[in-house]
Amino acid sequence: PLYRLMARRMGERGAAEVVVAPIWTPDWLLVPWHGLGPLVTRAGRALLRAGRVSAASPRSRGAPVLVVGHSAGGALARLLTSPVPFDGRRLAASHRVGAIVTLGTPHHVAAHDGLGRRLSGIAARFADEHVPGAMFAPRVGYVTVASRGVAGRANGDGRARTALRFYQGLLSTSGEEIDGDGLVPVASALLDGSERIVLDDVVHGPLGGGEWYGSGPVIDRWWPTALAAWHRALQARVDGSAPSSSGGAG
Repeated sequence: PLYRLMARRMGERGAAEVVVAPIWTPDWLLVPWHGLGPLVTRAGRALLRAGRVSAASPRSRGAPVLVVGHSAGGALARLLTSPVPFDGRRLAASHRVGAIVTLGTPHHVAAHDGLGRRLSGIAARFADEHVPGAMFAPRVGYVTVASRGVAGRANGDGRARTALRFYQGLLSTSGEEIDGDGLVPVASALLDGSERIVLDDVVHGPLGGGEWYGSGPVIDRWWPTALAAWHRALQARVDGSAPSSSGGAG
């Protein structure tokens, strides 16, 4: 339900159809106990379904999918492209993906107690090792979107202090002023080798008390870049360009 309106907005901006992975907030809360494997499975099934929709659509005509991952969903998108099994699951789906666009995704996470340690051990470290940076560019486009809409400050108001604790938990830093979207700091959300967009006035999610990555006016600020990256990746496939061996966009 959190993404229903966002999906409609993307359709209004030209998406032939939007398939949302059936992953719910309680599923994320259970990750420390059950791991990310079940969520990777659901995301993989959604990607396969999107591929079938694309193949059946006279508009898409089987084109590789443009994948948009919000928050930790962006990490799942990278895991789906890994040729190395993650928690016994291997989709190696880079050929199915035309572009990966991540919105407030914690790509860079320090390893220590708390949220940072969990995310690093479960997803970020695995992705950094097996699908580092923009590994499959130029045949897959990569766009990472971050926001400095909520400044974390030790001497700020309650929201600023809470945000700082989140940022410090991901980055393992004692810095007293860090920019982010209220949950994920800018430094964590920008993937090496990707096209980067840093917004000034956006919060992490739809319940954050302001415009978020999926709000209509905000989609208009990253969607054209996402489409352009997707089109370039499709053209690279037509031209026969090989993936970058260095994991960068080149």
